[in-house]
Amino acid sequence: MNRVEPATLTPSEAGPWLLAGDWTLRGLGALPQQIDAKPRGTGAAVLDGSGLIAMDSAGAWVLQRWLGQAADAEAPRFERWPPRLQAMVVRASAVHDAPLPAPAPALLERTGRRAVASARQAQAMLVFMGQVAVCALGVAKQPGRLRWRTMLRHIQIAGFDALPIVGLTAFLIGVVVAYQGADQLRHYGANIFVVDLVGYAMLREFAPLMTAIIIAGRSGSAYAAQIGTMVVTEEVDAMRTLAIDPIDLLVLPKLLALLVAMPLLTLFADITGVFGGMVMANSLLGIGWVEFADRFGREMQGSTLLIGIGKSFVFAAIIVMVGCFQGFRTEGGADSVGRQTTLSVVQAIFLVIVVDALFSVVFNMLDL
Repeated sequence: MNRVEPATLTPSEAGPWLLAGDWTLRGLGALPQQIDAKPRGTGAAVLDGSGLIAMDSAGAWVLQRWLGQAADAEAPRFERWPPRLQAMVVRASAVHDAPLPAPAPALLERTGRRAVASARQAQAMLVFMGQVAVCALGVAKQPGRLRWRTMLRHIQIAGFDALPIVGLTAFLIGVVVAYQGADQLRHYGANIFVVDLVGYAMLREFAPLMTAIIIAGRSGSAYAAQIGTMVVTEEVDAMRTLAIDPIDLLVLPKLLALLVAMPLLTLFADITGVFGGMVMANSLLGIGWVEFADRFGREMQGSTLLIGIGKSFVFAAIIVMVGCFQGFRTEGGADSVGRQTTLSVVQAIFLVIVVDALFSVVFNMLDL
């Protein structure tokens, strides 16, 4: 077995530091603790490697740690070093200078950061809503500023083009509600009450809620993606340079268009949903078409329909505000556009459901 020479680091009278022995894991011994106490001075250290026998990564790391003790440490100068060992020290220096990854924050810190970010986003949303309100007041004073053709185009895209998917979804929901109700009501001989069940469920809850969810996924995402792409390509900045208010051009026509289209879509969902319930009631419970329509006309009050239509206006405002707001918050490139688009859909659907729950509580308190 080869004898291991202890590693040493000593200053010479001429100035260079003399390295000798085996700078390996076996030969270092207590050297790391000893050289930590040796001041290496300022400026570039001169290292004489003529006495080196061997060196491994452990020895290179110990030497590099000692070299980096000074705040103004400079790259050392090597004298009479074997090329292979000098290259090893240089590689250790590169690893030593690499930034260490930041430690993962604790749970409490992550929670606090998310809370602060949510509060700032809510504040920014309120500011955005105020800007839209100011712009809407300006258009109300000067109706000629409203871009009618743009608004009509958005009514076609968000309203007319959405009729098939809204109608089919509402029809199937009406079928499901009538089917589930019929399965229970037939046991009590109360088949006719399926009319009330379908009517109240569709007019008050399912039609406005499902229409809003579909429009949030269909049109709300399109609003965020369109505005986000324009932000990335600096088209929004170009509008501001030309003294064109982006809210006036990009937000207000969408808002007014959806405020017109959403109630009409909700009314269409009411009709198709009730028709689906009528089909299922006729096939499962033997309730005729005329009997269903007569019962529906006598039991359903106008306030039931108006409650669902009234909800649709609020849902439309939420969808447009969230979609456009997230679009304007886009930063960077295409990844940010996709991220903000997804976030707009999630937030819009969540807020629609929360607001619908609040409506239910308020209507129950008001006995509506």
